[in-house]
Amino acid sequence: MLGSTDQLSPLGSGAATEPVASVGSASATSSIAGVVAEVCELLRCAGVSPAEVEARDIVTAVCGLPRYWPILNPEAEITSDAVERSRTAALRRARGAPLAYATRVANFRFLELFVDERVLIPRPETEQLVELVLRETGRAGGIVADIGTGSGAVALALASEGHYRAVVATDVSEDALAVAAINAERLARTLRAPVEFRRGAGVAPLLGSYVDVLVSNPPYIALEEASELPRSVRDWEPAVALFSSGGGLAATAELVREAPTVLRPGGLLALECDSRRASRVAALVEEVGAYTAVRVEPDLTGRSRFVLARRLGVADAAADTAATG
Repeated sequence: MLGSTDQLSPLGSGAATEPVASVGSASATSSIAGVVAEVCELLRCAGVSPAEVEARDIVTAVCGLPRYWPILNPEAEITSDAVERSRTAALRRARGAPLAYATRVANFRFLELFVDERVLIPRPETEQLVELVLRETGRAGGIVADIGTGSGAVALALASEGHYRAVVATDVSEDALAVAAINAERLARTLRAPVEFRRGAGVAPLLGSYVDVLVSNPPYIALEEASELPRSVRDWEPAVALFSSGGGLAATAELVREAPTVLRPGGLLALECDSRRASRVAALVEEVGAYTAVRVEPDLTGRSRFVLARRLGVADAAADTAATG
């Protein structure tokens, strides 16, 4: 595990947003091929495999270049700053850090995000959660709330791709909100809607206001399942973003119960959940009695991963009463 200073220090402002390479007659130590070879040897000595592929991924991520740039442009020069940042990232990776933490870069939909050990590494499954929300509400306007924003991935993707009036992103972790703020600043020119960050648990930061969409990827791994996780997840990613009591359901159940206090009638509730418990989450949503059109959606592997529902409106409630009366 890295020391606290290493954990919390961005490499400058994160990965370069412009390629830091140019074609020329570089020495072996400053050509991109030379740096990849140096990083590869460091990783190989640390037992990281496949070292060559990871070395290329590290250098290109740090430099903001396409993955195969070093193969196509081996003599391209990279700046001395990029060389040092590549070495630093390689040392992190050699100590066991996941690749995204090592490079301080995670790609999410069309965004390049800064990440470190303060936040969960955004997953491809969560990209699909964003897609589902956009399909349902992307052109409807309104206000979106992202509960447990972490790096800001979901909130910033929705703010950049959707046509919303505003996005509110909350998190219980002040450290996570600091990372999200870095990403919001870096991506400011791509955002169509303003993004506001608020600290607090669950819907507490939203009380007194109403939103049209409430989306969340809450912690949903049961405490007793920790030993089943890869070490790269269990030993590195923040426990507060991974684990929930109550068999992995406590955080989700609390959110489902509280969401009607801030979600407008007809508003969308969209949750990511453990595929093994998606049907139970859907049942929890049904049991609250404040939602309609509850459904489970699969991820790209076909596993049940998302639960969507609409907040009951006046007309819906009247219809339910008539049906049961």
